[in-house]
Amino acid sequence: MKSTGCIVILLFATLVLASAEVRNKGWWKNMVFYQIYPRSFMDSDGDGIGDLKGITSKLQHFKDSGVGAIWLSPINKSPMVDNGYDISDFKDIDKTFGKLSDFDDLIKKAKELGLKVILDLVPNHTSDDHYWFQMSVKREGKYADYYIWSDGKNNKKSPPNNWASVFNNSGWTLHQTRNQYYFHQFYPQQPDLNYNNPEVQLEMKAIMRYWLDKGLDGFRIDAVPHLFETNLDKDEPPSNIPGAKPGEHLYLNHIYTKDQPETYKLIQSWREFVDKYAEENKRDEIVLMTEAYTSWNNTIAYYNYGSNVPFNFKFITDANSTSTAQNFKNITDSWLRLMPKGSTANWVMGNHDRNRVATRYPGRPDQMTMLAMILPGVVVTYYGEEIGMVDGTTIISDFRDGCRTPFQWNDSTSAGFSSSSKPWLPVNPDYKTLNLDKQTTDNVSHYNLYKKLIKLRNSLVALKNGDVQTHVLNNEVFIVTRNTEDESVALLINFSSNSTVIDLTQVLKGKKAEVKLSDVKSNLTLNTAVTMNAFNVPAKGSVVLIAQPSGASSIAGISLTSVLLMAFVPLFRP
Repeated sequence: MKSTGCIVILLFATLVLASAEVRNKGWWKNMVFYQIYPRSFMDSDGDGIGDLKGITSKLQHFKDSGVGAIWLSPINKSPMVDNGYDISDFKDIDKTFGKLSDFDDLIKKAKELGLKVILDLVPNHTSDDHYWFQMSVKREGKYADYYIWSDGKNNKKSPPNNWASVFNNSGWTLHQTRNQYYFHQFYPQQPDLNYNNPEVQLEMKAIMRYWLDKGLDGFRIDAVPHLFETNLDKDEPPSNIPGAKPGEHLYLNHIYTKDQPETYKLIQSWREFVDKYAEENKRDEIVLMTEAYTSWNNTIAYYNYGSNVPFNFKFITDANSTSTAQNFKNITDSWLRLMPKGSTANWVMGNHDRNRVATRYPGRPDQMTMLAMILPGVVVTYYGEEIGMVDGTTIISDFRDGCRTPFQWNDSTSAGFSSSSKPWLPVNPDYKTLNLDKQTTDNVSHYNLYKKLIKLRNSLVALKNGDVQTHVLNNEVFIVTRNTEDESVALLINFSSNSTVIDLTQVLKGKKAEVKLSDVKSNLTLNTAVTMNAFNVPAKGSVVLIAQPSGASSIAGISLTSVLLMAFVPLFRP
């Protein structure tokens, strides 16, 4: 017996040690990430522009909401030609947002609150103000080939090929000093880096290490499909997309400037780098998120090369306010079917480049939030979605300005975003009635629904590990069910403008169910039993139901699973 006890103790110790090694691996898998657009979140100094101190002052908002991680759009030093995506120093903070010490303070406060912090990494290009580019223009040392240069054609009178930038201009600009063309996937002030140069790859790893040393928990990697180019002497063929015009990005099939095989290998090298860093520094797993507007297969492939979260934009790009219940089912099923086994799904409903969810889906923002929260995996919230913000009506200089208006904290000056009455973008006029303060005290609000959904995700095993099934009933109601042996959760989304009666016995594993949550407009009485064979889903409404599967067994309210676990506990006693 004594030797048996020792063996059990050793086995238990081994299990504990193994658990310790991986205890924080996958910390992100069921988490809500919150994207902050720093210029628009909170202004601490009254200049009308959001900053790092402002963000730090509002970190408690995420703790209160149940958000587990925040992601900051670019805060690096920049001439701001492209709102910070043109970086002139990857290792410094732009004065617009504060100082490096302000970032350190933000990280410290976030850790105290148990929040993870993710930063935008913009590796495709730099600003033309960057030191590297200035040296490359002069052909100085190792920097000579940090960018993509070409002599062009016809004695440098024309670019080397027909490649276009994403912003619908030529992708080539002649630099008078170097007397060569350089390639840029975006603005001319954003020259593309040459990742065929090993030195450039080393530079980017050094940048990643710099921010990880400061306590960062991961990176959202921008514009990933554009990292590599090949065949600089060849034209790209026409895309044959109806309506596309010569010179526009859509006009070409980007076989040389997008989705190159080398891109995936580069992401894999970054995965290996951050994993090694985490191991050497005894850190939690470092998360990598990739932004790729590309095909289903090209996006999904990033899972196989180390991206924890290849952003799923399909409810942005492939759906709109006219989409049907079947369309939603097809999008959901396709992502879940295509994902490699063992990977984690993710759902992105909005971001800084697209109209807000509440604008794209008028009167239905809660549906989209509820869908993301009930489906398995990672949820990404764009700032303001938790209170149902819509696009601003005043566009200053960019078609995207509408989705970047200041966060609406309360009904005071500039919606509580700034003490300035003239913030960098006008506050949406609806802030008097649509703001966080008002919704915090109103139990039936977008914000309180958002909080309850996160709490539900964190408390129910079915929403963490349950299987996923999707259904369409009566051609109008999209249903997602999450099931375990002991519990069943169902989300019902009615796409019809009329209330719709459905038979739940076809989809729910149980004889009883109750209303747990509903969207703001439906305002159903919570915790009430539903009629299983004739449940009335409100017009354009969304409802979360909880049921006990008919096969679940329990003793005095304790699940069979719990009973079995307790039965085995004595086996581990010496």
